[in-house]
Amino acid sequence: MSFICGLPLLECVYFVGCARWIWKRCLYTAGYESENWGLATSEEFEPVPRMCRLILAVYEDDIRNPIWAPPGGYGINPDWVILKKDYDENQGRVTPYMIYLDHDHAEIILAVRGLNLAKESDYAVLLDNKLGQAEFHGGYVHNGLLKAAGWVFDAECEVLRKLVAENPTYMLVFSGHSLGAGVVALLTLLAIQNRDNLGIQRNKIRCFALAPTRCMSLNLAVRYADVINSVVLQDDFLPRTTTALEDVFKSLFCLPCLLCLMCIKDTCTLEEKMLRDPRRLYAPGRLYHIVERKPFRTGRFPPVVRTAVPVDGRFEHLVLSCNATADHAIIWIERESQQALHLMQEKDRLMEIPTEQKMERNKSLARDHSDEYQAALQRAIALDIPQAYSPSSYGTFNEVDVGEVSGRSSGQGSSMSNKKQTENWNEFVGRLFDVDDSGHMVFKKTFL
Repeated sequence: MSFICGLPLLECVYFVGCARWIWKRCLYTAGYESENWGLATSEEFEPVPRMCRLILAVYEDDIRNPIWAPPGGYGINPDWVILKKDYDENQGRVTPYMIYLDHDHAEIILAVRGLNLAKESDYAVLLDNKLGQAEFHGGYVHNGLLKAAGWVFDAECEVLRKLVAENPTYMLVFSGHSLGAGVVALLTLLAIQNRDNLGIQRNKIRCFALAPTRCMSLNLAVRYADVINSVVLQDDFLPRTTTALEDVFKSLFCLPCLLCLMCIKDTCTLEEKMLRDPRRLYAPGRLYHIVERKPFRTGRFPPVVRTAVPVDGRFEHLVLSCNATADHAIIWIERESQQALHLMQEKDRLMEIPTEQKMERNKSLARDHSDEYQAALQRAIALDIPQAYSPSSYGTFNEVDVGEVSGRSSGQGSSMSNKKQTENWNEFVGRLFDVDDSGHMVFKKTFL
């Protein structure tokens, strides 16, 4: 008894708790996040390596005489480049971008490159954000990225409208990397809200955000999952970074220390609190996770691509990995996505799938994505995500006027939430109880 009394009990509990946390964090790998997701098919993943190469082409000063071309080249026709704007032409409002008319794939593509560490204007865009500063269509978005997206839309709206009118069967595709991924994600929202001005339907708009920054609230991230596709390579830190980006870039020389502190903060924050914070930003849309490393294994394995529209578990935890920053590089994303696509196509070739079955598989894939999208919306409602509601059908929804949404009072929002909870409770009671002849509530016989 005296021996037990002499133990520093509080210190022992603290030590055991810290040891458990360190053990769990060291064993936590990016593969756990998507282990229950479905596998992507070659048809849906085919544009990703192409978009990577197109974004890389924006870095070139002269596309006809490339310097940084990946193996096999960019795969683009310089004559199909409609315009290309650099920092001087953009006035520091956004990173350089290019509009490309891809006749081979029937696409009108606007590609935006990522952050330039040597440009102060890029930092100004990325760091222009305070929690809950910018509202958009019933949710919250990154303020600086929204301004950049608005500038691009105003500058190129006429060009895009003309290209859509001249090529009515073409898809309008927005693609970007890192900071550019956040810009094109919000640019997609603007294009959808102003699609009448562009003369295009919602199902003709697509977005590919590669290694995106967190740029929109959860209700928007799920609501636009039928249009926006985010691609994350293994341990990439940026889609998982919930802290202020200003702190991240101030701590570049001690980034591992900051990542550890963020891990501790995320561990101590309840998931319900995170999900119900309407100002918390997330990676947008449908997620594609490229996994090519395994725990306690060295080297890279053949990459596997998993996809889903998750509501909870959208890359909520940082991965303590020496590859957390390397996996953010567009060059690595292009290499691994191309290898993953090659493996998918090789598997399809070995299976010798007939053309008719391929067409049927594509139709089945569209149905599966539609069902998954609807399920995600319903789950967002069930989890009481702020401003989450279900659309009327896949690819379209009852548009809510932006002014109407922004003009709603907090009291109206509270009454709508209370009404929804009351309806859910009434449905629950109706499933469990019946009313007898005397007017009293009794359990249904099926529950007895």
